[in-house]
Amino acid sequence: MAKGPPAHPEVRHYVNRSGWLRAAVLGANDGIVSVSALIVGVAAADPSASTVFLAGFSGLAAGALSMAAGEFVSVSSQADIEKADMLREIKAIEANPESEIAELAHIYEERGLSPDTARKVALELTEHDALGAHMRDELGLSEVHSARPFQAAFASGMTFSVAAAVPLLAAVVAPQGWIIPVVLVVTLFALAVLGALGAIAGGAPKFRAIVRVVCWGVFAMAITSLLGTLFGVVV
Repeated sequence: MAKGPPAHPEVRHYVNRSGWLRAAVLGANDGIVSVSALIVGVAAADPSASTVFLAGFSGLAAGALSMAAGEFVSVSSQADIEKADMLREIKAIEANPESEIAELAHIYEERGLSPDTARKVALELTEHDALGAHMRDELGLSEVHSARPFQAAFASGMTFSVAAAVPLLAAVVAPQGWIIPVVLVVTLFALAVLGALGAIAGGAPKFRAIVRVVCWGVFAMAITSLLGTLFGVVV
């Protein structure tokens, strides 16, 4: 069905980006934090350029594949649940159409419509697209929020790789003996940029996003370093 013109064309909405943006920010944040922590830990034990690069590159490759696989598996599980619910709704609509119409009418009444109006809306939506009405209004599922495993896997794996390359490159170009401070400074800057880019892509306030990403990134790195110190290993 053709969509009419928006009521406020000057107002942009970004909710349709939520699926890939979540995976992208997660991948990028993990890439920056995990590879940076790995490089700092290795550099503290052996600051040679070859050792640091090998460790960082290995972390980048393994992390990107792990993030992509993890996103694909988890989002595929979500897609399986959505498909199973859709099949159940199809059977329910075919077996008890009147009960399903009454169910929709009740939902619309709960949202503030009068019983007569709610019944009329339920009937018209059922005639137009019964399954779509139940998926959207009963289960809260829509095209915008539907699970897309390949999209999530690609976004997470790709952004992990790009983000992880930042601390790795910083370690490669850092002067001998300065790998750790250079990587830490670059990591903080990269986290701030990530927070800003994520906010811009989602149309959200930038300052809050920057503070959130930087603070949690620093916290994760601090805990990682603490565990390494306590157990005498590179985490």
